Amino acid sequence: MSASRILVTGGVRSGKSTHAERLLEAHPAVTYVAPGQVPDPVADPDWAARVAAHRARRPAGWHTLETADLAEAIAGTSGPLLIDCLGTWLTARIDAAGLWEAPVEEVHEHVLAALAPAVDALRAARGPVVLVTNEVGLGVVPAHRSGRVFRDLLGTVNQRVAAACDEVHLVIAGRVLVL
Repeated sequence: MSASRILVTGGVRSGKSTHAERLLEAHPAVTYVAPGQVPDPVADPDWAARVAAHRARRPAGWHTLETADLAEAIAGTSGPLLIDCLGTWLTARIDAAGLWEAPVEEVHEHVLAALAPAVDALRAARGPVVLVTNEVGLGVVPAHRSGRVFRDLLGTVNQRVAAACDEVHLVIAGRVLVL
């Protein structure tokens, strides 16, 4: 891995996470940050199975940190770091603050205030950092307000994080394009 900060983006099931993991596979110890909510296997067995599959394929020497505090996770880790994914982080932030029905400006203000220290920490990161995110907004306009708020805000989050990265990798159908 030549770049020290890489944002990996793409659609659902495009191979983003697998690519991100491969970028760090030469490192025996990696901190894997899972910034989304811990899945409830009863309420959402499909999501719980998906998370379990991600956990199962990680090397034994990788440490998992479940936290939505990206700034602390980045600043507090000196070795290789993998954050998967900014979309689940965004959902967790909006959920925790109960802002899905709040005015758009309030949602944006809340999320961007939480994102700013994470971007600052990313710029100052001491070890390699790979972040995974979803590329949204390439298709139909979401039918529900929450989908539109999420889509628009994740686009902004992705732009801010990409500006702090050395490279952005777009993954489509398992193929990687370095932007």
